[in-house]
Amino acid sequence: MEGREWLAGVDPAFDPESVAIDDGDVLDRLAPVVQEWWVEQFGEFVPHNGGFFTPPQKEAIPLIHERENALIAAPTGSGKTLASFTGIVNELFAKAREDALDNSVYCLYVSPLKSLANDIHRNLAVPLSDITEKLDERGETVEIRHAIRHGDTSDSDRQQMLETTPHILNTTPETLAILLNSPKFKEKLRTVEYVVVDEIHSLAENKRGTHLSVSLERLEALADGSPTRIGCSATVEPLDEMAQFLVGCERHGAGGDDWSPREYEIVDARFARDFDVELTTPTDDLIDTPRDVIQGRFYQQLHELIREHTNTLVFTNTRSGAERVLHNLRSEFDDYGEDNSGCHHGSLSKERRQEIEERLKAGTLDVVTTSTSLELGIDMPHVDLVVQVGSPKSVAALLQRVGRAGHQLGETVTGRVVALDRDELIECAVMLKKATEGFVDRVFVPERAQDVATQHVYGMAINAVRPEREAEAILRRAYPYREYTDDEWEQLCRYLTADYPGMEDKNVYAKIWRDTNDPPDGEHHYEEYPVGEHLIGKRGRMARVIYMTNIGTIPDSFTCDVYTRASDEWVGQLDEGYLDTLESGDVFVLGGDNFEYRYRRGSKVYVDRTSARPTVPSWFSERLPLSYDLGREILAFQRQLLARLEEGGPPAVRLWLREFPLDENTVRAITRMFSEQVAYAGSESVSTDDRLVIEVALDHDEYERHYYVHSGYGRRFNDGFSRLVAYRVAQRASANVQVAVADNGFTLSMPLNRKVDIEGIVTDIDPTAVRADLRASLDGTDLLQRYFRINATRALMILKRYKGYEKSASEQQVNAEMLLSFAEELGEFAVVEETYREILEDKLNVDAIEDVTGAIQAGELAVETVRVDSPSPRAFGLATLLASDVVLAEDESAVLQAFHDRVLAAIDDDAGEV
Repeated sequence: MEGREWLAGVDPAFDPESVAIDDGDVLDRLAPVVQEWWVEQFGEFVPHNGGFFTPPQKEAIPLIHERENALIAAPTGSGKTLASFTGIVNELFAKAREDALDNSVYCLYVSPLKSLANDIHRNLAVPLSDITEKLDERGETVEIRHAIRHGDTSDSDRQQMLETTPHILNTTPETLAILLNSPKFKEKLRTVEYVVVDEIHSLAENKRGTHLSVSLERLEALADGSPTRIGCSATVEPLDEMAQFLVGCERHGAGGDDWSPREYEIVDARFARDFDVELTTPTDDLIDTPRDVIQGRFYQQLHELIREHTNTLVFTNTRSGAERVLHNLRSEFDDYGEDNSGCHHGSLSKERRQEIEERLKAGTLDVVTTSTSLELGIDMPHVDLVVQVGSPKSVAALLQRVGRAGHQLGETVTGRVVALDRDELIECAVMLKKATEGFVDRVFVPERAQDVATQHVYGMAINAVRPEREAEAILRRAYPYREYTDDEWEQLCRYLTADYPGMEDKNVYAKIWRDTNDPPDGEHHYEEYPVGEHLIGKRGRMARVIYMTNIGTIPDSFTCDVYTRASDEWVGQLDEGYLDTLESGDVFVLGGDNFEYRYRRGSKVYVDRTSARPTVPSWFSERLPLSYDLGREILAFQRQLLARLEEGGPPAVRLWLREFPLDENTVRAITRMFSEQVAYAGSESVSTDDRLVIEVALDHDEYERHYYVHSGYGRRFNDGFSRLVAYRVAQRASANVQVAVADNGFTLSMPLNRKVDIEGIVTDIDPTAVRADLRASLDGTDLLQRYFRINATRALMILKRYKGYEKSASEQQVNAEMLLSFAEELGEFAVVEETYREILEDKLNVDAIEDVTGAIQAGELAVETVRVDSPSPRAFGLATLLASDVVLAEDESAVLQAFHDRVLAAIDDDAGEV
């Protein structure tokens, strides 16, 4: 099944005949000169013919004309950004012709990436230049200026913007926050009438979006009127929540806490393009087929796809994967070289990335491999095929990546997803099927982040002495702070005023003062505010410099030097993100030798040489996490598949799977996996949306007992859930428990002479105690130390830059470790509380753990234990995480084949007995 018209008919609201506004109505909203330009660009308008405007353009342009806040959700290449700018440019030219534009900013375009801002800047130049030229020909001298400003903008260009200010300013969230505290440039923002936030989903899910949401409220308080907010995204859910994130909140009632979102409209055209997408795999047997055969077939298939298309974009899930695919293409085929192929990812130089982007836009590259750096909306009009290698781990990521193809109006989006292991086959099959049904994974917005609040309250105090209630109200109008409590505000202010003993001894100083406007001498110092008003203001002569050089939310990272404890010998380096996967006692491979992890001090890791087997594969930390929502859909899929297998055997399963956008190899591989699973361990051995399975296997060779917990809710969930279960195990049994986490579950391993009732532990977990127990399990971990450093730096407790000196991430870590024990003793200290909140909610998905344990307690989710002699097929991926033979990724195939042989032998024995 090719899946053509993959998403057609999902949302009938976008049948052209069902849309209330027709093309002529939209065209009439535009000034004649803008109409003329549009017709020249997109063809002559024929009344009642349909299709002159795309669905998002048809709805968005009138909304912008009417100054309505709007979230525009539409596929990549459907014209949503052009719709935003066309409506805004139309209004600005009308002002310019009336000589009503001042030397200031009227439109802010905010994007998550500098490269995206650069791309939009280039795309704006054409319509502005063309329309200006048309007016000039008619004797009208009109100018709409536009410019881009971000971290790479030179000082001279910044100064020039003060003198000749752009009417349209393209920028990033970080730069906007700096501009709001620029004594001169912030005055240029008072005239802002429009704010466009592009790729809003990629901001809302992290603290960059939290930071931006408060900046927009500060802009709202600064501007002469209320700017119209336009958000754009190709893949986002839930739409109402994302729209509320965009527009923020307002307070109602006389001084009360009755908050509600500002008014907004939603343009939902997400399913307005035709798709041709299919999941493929090189063989129907991904275990017994030799690895070199699988690789050979994959590259031959990829080569043929590239030859059949003009420009192909190949996504992998890691930077190293992107490099490897390009290298192998060039090695295997003479058709590829520097002139027609390239690689693009964040580790390459800015110049190299820009060169690849320009050549993609020009259509001179046959193929480009990438990780995530080309996922967002840089315009690549000649790309007509996207190949995704491996699972992108969410429907949203799939649609975002595949949507890079077919950017011309009316073109079909063509994409191929290639899976190279059996677990990914199931993920991708469900992912593509759910996408055909209009499903998109939810975006989860970080809530009430104290480190971001620190930066903005500090920034407001630097700008001017102001009532405390005013600063608090601005913060609470931002969507992530809509439920911010009085206690949290007090906690924040205590930190900002250094209202704790011993803080200055640790070189942590007050950032603001906080007092009533009621001085002892009776003199009224701030006449614009009533006597008795609580005011805040900045402390320190260098406050503005500290603020401008240290704000932002993107954490620094570093590599750690690894030393042996016995001889202090340097043996190599590890990325600090990899350390999140390690516990004391874990064994890993570095430089071909095995080392047991002991502890970290700052940027130094201390280990012991060992002959013990590795417990954490070297490639583990590279894998992307599965989305929680997709994990739940996979569990439902497994229940439906088991029902068909029970009713009609493998033929019924194959018939059902052929309704999915899958090739025949995929259909047969999935059917075979579940048939073997049921034959070996029974249908009750498969987790579903109403059953959680714990598989127990005894490894007599290694003298260990392995528990495979099939909690298929994604790695964030399993990271938290496994910590919780391991914490409970440690409380009940004095055993050395090893943990390994994956997307479809986790493993617990302990000596054979130790036996723990894991089912009983899981069943007994009180959902109301989950948060406290999980928090307790983090005490003393490297994970806690790392995130405290990140949050202490964001909260300006540790300064990255001060008096010309830049502190490296490793130096920041040393400072953080010295501060953490002190800060934890202060009790409900803002930075410590934010560190725990971020780990529990954003990294470990504690809310979902509470939901699942609640379902277990309520009897809605059964917990069952299955005992096996060897891991079942659905546990193969989990078992390889702790298999003694797995050191590198390529070792997986041999171990998987050994597991598979045992399963097939057991099935044959059972069949013989019957």
